[in-house]
Amino acid sequence: MGTFTGFCSRNMGFAPGRCVEETKHAHPVTLKRQGRVCTLILNGELYNAKELGRELKADTDRNEELFLLAYMQYGPEFVQKINGVFGAVIWDETKKILFLFRDRIGAKPMFYTQKKETLFFASAIGSLFQYPGVDPVLDENGLCEIFALGPARTPGNGVFRDIYEVLPGHYLSFADGILKDHCYWNVKSQPHEDSREETVEKTAWLLEDSIKRQMESEETISTFLSGGVDSSLVTAVCADALREKGERLQTFSFDFEGNRQYFQANAFQPSQDRPWVEQMVTYCGSEHRYLECSNEKLAEYLYKAVDARCLPCMADVESSMLYFCSQVSQYSKAALTGECADEIFGGYPWFHKKEAFETDGFPWSADQSVRQSLLQEKWIRKLPMKEYAEEAYEKAVRETPCCTEDSPVEKRRREIAYLNLKWFMATLLDRMERTSTWYGLSARVPIADYRIIEYVWNVPWSVKCEDGIPKALLRRAGKGKVPDEVLWRKKSPYPKTYNPQYEALLADRLREEVLQDTSAPIRAFLDRKKAERFLNSPKDYGKPWYGQLMAGPQMIAYMLQINYWMKKYQIQIKL
Repeated sequence: MGTFTGFCSRNMGFAPGRCVEETKHAHPVTLKRQGRVCTLILNGELYNAKELGRELKADTDRNEELFLLAYMQYGPEFVQKINGVFGAVIWDETKKILFLFRDRIGAKPMFYTQKKETLFFASAIGSLFQYPGVDPVLDENGLCEIFALGPARTPGNGVFRDIYEVLPGHYLSFADGILKDHCYWNVKSQPHEDSREETVEKTAWLLEDSIKRQMESEETISTFLSGGVDSSLVTAVCADALREKGERLQTFSFDFEGNRQYFQANAFQPSQDRPWVEQMVTYCGSEHRYLECSNEKLAEYLYKAVDARCLPCMADVESSMLYFCSQVSQYSKAALTGECADEIFGGYPWFHKKEAFETDGFPWSADQSVRQSLLQEKWIRKLPMKEYAEEAYEKAVRETPCCTEDSPVEKRRREIAYLNLKWFMATLLDRMERTSTWYGLSARVPIADYRIIEYVWNVPWSVKCEDGIPKALLRRAGKGKVPDEVLWRKKSPYPKTYNPQYEALLADRLREEVLQDTSAPIRAFLDRKKAERFLNSPKDYGKPWYGQLMAGPQMIAYMLQINYWMKKYQIQIKL
């Protein structure tokens, strides 16, 4: 696990570079076999290393060597044999061809830009700017990415001009100055033939197999435990597996200073997590730590989160995760999480609400007016934000693989599921990857095993969310693994702070760092009078402008992040 950068030129060949954003680097590995010479840089982990090693008859268990041996034996399509998460570069010295590989779900990043006949690549956008001629420039599209779609990002779009990301489930080949894109994986729609009982049984087996595969590590395994069904299932399987070895699982839960006093139940967050965490800790017998973030740390880490992502991101939803990962990394270097269950099994409200079936737009970010509420009128007129978001949405809908047997309602369900896999899940995976690896923590997402995604994709809604119960299939697959009251608990998302002092802190920072600072770069876009009215009005926590958690305070935090980002990279605006 590590980060990397490098370039490949028709004239100069291949050269691994030096990362400037992170401290832990992935180092090149070179193998020579039967006259062939190949070099690999890998950021990632293999979860089927044992099987792959047996198939290759390899005398090594190192991920890097197995990855490279598989390429040398099978060619670039070897990637279909890999179960894991990875951003990888392979330079085939013998054939003079470079490959950039990205895992199926896009858990690991891979960015690139091409200047004439030279291809520059990196696992972090910011690392590309060390190369002459690769500059941090925003054009109209980049501004629309930030203001119309952010913190989401169009698949493959690196926000900065001429910077792109290898798509999940794709690899690039680069030879003789020519770059080609190859898709090796996507979900496929087909009739589901298993019975309800067979579906539950197979789902349960896939879940347990994936969790146990991702427990294999040289590091001490821990889990993030919220007390929800997703993290509780992962925790229970891990605890049982370690108990058989005579070991005790470490678990961690997250909350915020003052939340017991200020918590406000709403449609998105109906209850606090701590009582459920306590029940699971007792049930699993884990060694548990309750981690709490203060207002000051939450605000401070807004900027660190931009450093880690190289982009404005999910405001304090991201800065809090970054802070918690910094704390978890002091005790454990490998943690399993319950991420991605809602996208795969239909847990979010927009899978179930009538509006999502009748509205053309991203169901987690449907209202552009909220996003534009702080912008100057000239930018609202100048930037085609609404059209940009609509085009991105419609492109994803057109790409959705459907079955001829699908009814109009089922077809729409597939579209919503596809949007979640390719957009919303991608944003959360990016958040988990960047916040964890920034502190040397391997945060794993076993529920997002591609085998689970492939299988559940075709399960009928009547089984997936039987009787209208979100994630009913996942809950039934977890029967007997966790207490029933936890298993059937109503969904409550990742926690956020409801402390009014945090909102006041953000307002003070926006006034000081933006509204009173004539050199603040985001001032060119913000309307000062609108911003003051916004800061002086009460924030509605129950009406997010992105996802389930990003409401009024998160809009302030997002603007602070954009300002810091523009200043850090000295971004040029070229329209």
